Amino acid sequence: MTQTRRLTPHASSLTDQGFTYIGVLSLVAIMGVALAATGVVFHHQAQRGKEKELLFVGDQFRRAIGQYYERSPGGDKRFPRALEDLLLDDRYPATQRYLRRIYLDPMTSKPQWGLVRGPGNGIIGVHSLSPTAPLKTAGFPERYADFEGRESVAQWRFVYAPAADNVSTPQPGTAGAQPAAPREN
Repeated sequence: MTQTRRLTPHASSLTDQGFTYIGVLSLVAIMGVALAATGVVFHHQAQRGKEKELLFVGDQFRRAIGQYYERSPGGDKRFPRALEDLLLDDRYPATQRYLRRIYLDPMTSKPQWGLVRGPGNGIIGVHSLSPTAPLKTAGFPERYADFEGRESVAQWRFVYAPAADNVSTPQPGTAGAQPAAPREN
């Protein structure tokens, strides 16, 4: 007589399979956490780059507004009425350019900027329209010391302030003194 052997799984092989399954699940969970952390690092790195570019672009606008104002023909100094005035100054017979192009806002990737208005409704400065909280909150150049502790990059205002003898009343709250109480557009 022959005996038939039943094929039954051994208890130890079931336990081994369970530990392998738990090990694979643990590995997937650890990889997910690592990828999430990497994503946060890359996001912060990208935002730091955008903030650095915003500081550069904002300063370019501030300088261009200053050149437009200081190079006003005659004794009547005035600010540009539109950002496009910085591309082609029609107050001169020869071509005068203070910017080559209207920069995109690095934070929103759009050409729209918040405008800070001054005397005669002229543009004395720009700011981003992004409500994003900045990563950089300290260590700004002296002319932008008031950027420290701001809650959004929209509060970083790049304002041209003429020399003190041309200023009626300096106003706090923007980068440097302003010729008059600014209005936002």
